[in-house]
Amino acid sequence: MRIVIAEDNALLREGLALLLTSVGHEVCATVEDGDGLLPTLLDHRPDIAVLDVRLPPTYRDEGLRGAVAAREQLPDLPVLVLSQYVEHVRAAQLLSHGASGVGYLLKDRVGRVEEFLQALERVAGGGVAMDPEVISQLMVRRTRNDPLDALSPREREVLSLMAEGHGNGVIGGLLFIAETSVNKHIGNIFAKLGLPATDGGHRRVQAVLTYLNSLDARAD
Repeated sequence: MRIVIAEDNALLREGLALLLTSVGHEVCATVEDGDGLLPTLLDHRPDIAVLDVRLPPTYRDEGLRGAVAAREQLPDLPVLVLSQYVEHVRAAQLLSHGASGVGYLLKDRVGRVEEFLQALERVAGGGVAMDPEVISQLMVRRTRNDPLDALSPREREVLSLMAEGHGNGVIGGLLFIAETSVNKHIGNIFAKLGLPATDGGHRRVQAVLTYLNSLDARAD
């Protein structure tokens, strides 16, 4: 894959580039600040962008703002966001721009190389990869009029693990239930969220994004 990295910390930036090239990917550009992010993405049109949330000059949310702007002009651009914190408002904006190819990982996850690379591949392939800690922080922001209210507690557990990027077999192992039961729960989730069978595999991404958008919605 062709990858653009936006990270102001030189050590982390070079470490990411070395890791990605060592497994066969091409780092076509690196960016150190928010001002250069969008032009670089539009120029290179990478297969995926790996972005830090906070970049110079203000170290607030330049990375996320750049990602949102890029997704407006390149809707199919997969974006994997790295952060030390959960930026709720911008994260919701990023999720709202397109129904695929979005990831949000806390930086501690990058140290777990295999998990990071799996998340990268999943997002580049049009999937969703959300850090469990991000999900847990968004959980407290649910609203009363919530599409997730139709789901049973077990179905919410299954959907939460889907949002973390786990396959059905792994979900079954984590919940100590058979994979056939996981398949049944997922079918129920699709039905209750109004996702038609004609969407095929795309329903899984749609279900996860419905879940994440619901968690991030502000209470009235």
